[in-house]
Amino acid sequence: MCLFCKIVNKEIPSNVILENDNFLAFHDINPKAPVHILAIPKIHVDSFNELNPELMSSMTEFIQDIAKEVKIDKSGYRVITNVGDNGGQEVKHLHFHVLGGARLKWGHFSDADPKNNL
Repeated sequence: MCLFCKIVNKEIPSNVILENDNFLAFHDINPKAPVHILAIPKIHVDSFNELNPELMSSMTEFIQDIAKEVKIDKSGYRVITNVGDNGGQEVKHLHFHVLGGARLKWGHFSDADPKNNL
């Protein structure tokens, strides 16, 4: 069972900020912004590549609810998902990072030379 499935099953504690029948949102343990929430489906979905349109639609609404709950809906926020090893996905359970609470800057995305990636 993956790490996030264990969190869903309450086998591992988390700082939950929002939950419904289908999704769970909790604070990231290694935040990259003043507000850094992880939003996950309660069912195991490996990555964005396996996400169906119905789940994406309801997850979008859930992420909007998260932004309202943590009061970043007006000031702005960023939503990110990483897909696969080269995309930086560390936990093989679909999750979206919701970041905000300050003006966010673009970070360094790759050590690779972009000219070699065209």
